[in-house]
Amino acid sequence: MSTILITIITINIVYVSLFTLRVILVIKGYRFVASILSMGEVFVYLMGLTIVLDNLDKPINIAAYCIGWGMGVYIGSKIEAYLALGYIVFDVVVDSLEFELPQKIREQGYGVTSWVADGKDGKRLVMKVLAKRNCEHKLRKFVLSYAPKAFIISYEASQFNGGFLLKNLGVRKN
Repeated sequence: MSTILITIITINIVYVSLFTLRVILVIKGYRFVASILSMGEVFVYLMGLTIVLDNLDKPINIAAYCIGWGMGVYIGSKIEAYLALGYIVFDVVVDSLEFELPQKIREQGYGVTSWVADGKDGKRLVMKVLAKRNCEHKLRKFVLSYAPKAFIISYEASQFNGGFLLKNLGVRKN
């Protein structure tokens, strides 16, 4: 493979990874960091585009651009998953009302609100837990270790007002 092909692929991997991260940072509310990142992103983009446009006589260069783009999307998404920016809400439902799971979750440093609800087959303990997104797998594993049949729904939280999280986990107010 020629040097120009490797250069085009590498530049596009870097560009699209930066692009992906910038978009995610804007969505998560990190606008200043995203604007700084965008300057590097556009620089890399212009370098790559210049190389491709200067070498349009070889269709393989366009193919390299496309390959780099696809790889950049993949790598950017892996980086975002690794960073796991933001917060996650867990809705947890368990069968046992006498269960001390809310207290055990609190002992792990999470805020928990719990209540008794009516399920199809009787009373259920329902909990709402808010955690940093990078703790999602750890928290899910912890809950399932005590309640293997727990029904869990998780989703991203975007805005907060008061409560345990703001006081103890240092959340930025939106």
